[in-house]
Order: sequence, then C-alpha cells, then structure tokens
Amino acid sequence: MRRLKTCLLETAAPHGLARVLSSFLPDATAEEIATGWAGRDRKRVKQVEGLLDQAGLTIEHVIAEALADRIDDIERIDRMIASAEQRRSAMLREVDRHRASLAARLRLATDEVVQAEFEDVTPGRAQ
Repeated sequence: MRRLKTCLLETAAPHGLARVLSSFLPDATAEEIATGWAGRDRKRVKQVEGLLDQAGLTIEHVIAEALADRIDDIERIDRMIASAEQRRSAMLREVDRHRASLAARLRLATDEVVQAEFEDVTPGRAQ
C-alpha cells in the first residue's frame, strides 16, 4: 500500500506541475510543459527546473500540489495501511499467546522427564 501511495503521487505530479506553472504561465503552455516533463523529455525537464528556480519554487511545491489534488485518495490508503497494521499486530499477539502456552506445556513435559527415575548402566552391562 505504501508503494501504491508513492505511485499515486508520482502519477499526480504532472498535474501538480501544471497547476504550479499555470500560476505564472498560460494554462495551455503549462499543460504542454508538464506533459513533456512527465515524458522525461530532457528539454522540458531542464525548462521546468529553470522555471521553478526563477519562481523561487522547488519540486516539493509540485508534490505539494499533487498531494492536495489527491489527498482524499492518500487518506483512504493511509486508513487501509493502519487497518492492515492493526490486523498484523493482533495476529502477532495471538502468535505470542500461543507460543507462551506451548512453552508452558513443553516446560511441564521436560520437568516430568527430568524427574523420572533412571538407572545407571555400566558399559559392560549395557550389552
């Protein structure tokens, strides 16, 4: 789920970039630049770096816009992660409880073996 959350932000990044760029460029130009940036066009990547630098912005601003756009989905994934972690914790508690009772039963069984009567056998008598 954490990987999916990361992928969700990565796929929302071009839209976030377009929103950031549209604050100082025409919408059509911002969309065109963001599309090229998302396609890893080197020219567009350099252009985005320059534009963000000129505006005093960083890629974190782009990610913040992407997060704001997808916050409901991110929150839903976070709830799913928390639910899975709760189920995992409950399962581990049950495993610990089961191991504790198994350990107690094994301790009793070994105590009985230790307390059992035994007879010394000399090497000559063993045959």
